[in-house]
Amino acid sequence: MTGKKPHRRFDSAVKDGLRNLPGYLILGAWCAFTLYLLSWVVAASFSTTKEIFSGNVFAMSSGVHFENYVSAWTTSKVSVFFGNSILYTAVTLVGSIAICAPASYALARFRFRGNRLIQVILVASMSVPGIMVILPLFQLVARAGVMNNVAANRVVLILLYIGTKIAYTTIFLYNFFTGLSYSYEEAAAIDGCSPVRAFWQIMLPMAKGGIATVSIFNFLGVWNEYFMSLIMAGSDKVKPVAIGLHSLINSMKYTGNWAGMFAAVVIVTLPCIILYLCLSEKIIGGVTGGVKG
Repeated sequence: MTGKKPHRRFDSAVKDGLRNLPGYLILGAWCAFTLYLLSWVVAASFSTTKEIFSGNVFAMSSGVHFENYVSAWTTSKVSVFFGNSILYTAVTLVGSIAICAPASYALARFRFRGNRLIQVILVASMSVPGIMVILPLFQLVARAGVMNNVAANRVVLILLYIGTKIAYTTIFLYNFFTGLSYSYEEAAAIDGCSPVRAFWQIMLPMAKGGIATVSIFNFLGVWNEYFMSLIMAGSDKVKPVAIGLHSLINSMKYTGNWAGMFAAVVIVTLPCIILYLCLSEKIIGGVTGGVKG
């Protein structure tokens, strides 16, 4: 009897492997295809336009051209777009957490009139397409005359980014706070700690896992945002990386510097790739709902 158990486990493992083999093959093929595309873009960024159109990207017969990155960073204004996106994402992440963390904690821990209504409104607002609100917002911004002012235009974009993340961030953290035990706050109350102090000193640090996860998704959303900045950005000085790349691609019909364009693509996508490599477990946990601190 004891000798048959390992044999049965082996047979079961083989059957499971054969059953999942088509999925593994499809996933492996997709990963190989994605890696090939990424490696091709990186190789193209170090080659020349002539090599790109001749199909000899990986050969790099003319050498490695680091000047493509220098040209993209300086001449193509990638440094300006990159700096704008860093500013927008950083302020949006801090602002959204500062607003949504106390709000989600209050919704999760205190029962008051209108609590459920606020939750319903937040969830419903997440289903509203952005195109339905962006044009009325553009009309208000245009009437205010702030699009011709660089500083004011940046503030408007930051406020819009924060506003679009409030509903999602609040609901995400609300679900996270509801999973935390009440015993921590009860112990703090026994020690004479007020609810506000208990939130900032006890509950907020305990929610760092949820805050990190929602911040990752907000970072990716703001960094890759295109439509709102296309409408609201009044000049190149305030454009983020998505709009900057679009402008750079349009300029290729006149400059023909495709190698420099691919270098710009690598620079722009590098923060997202680093984020995925370093924080992939939190990203997967956030998608599956497995992150609880």
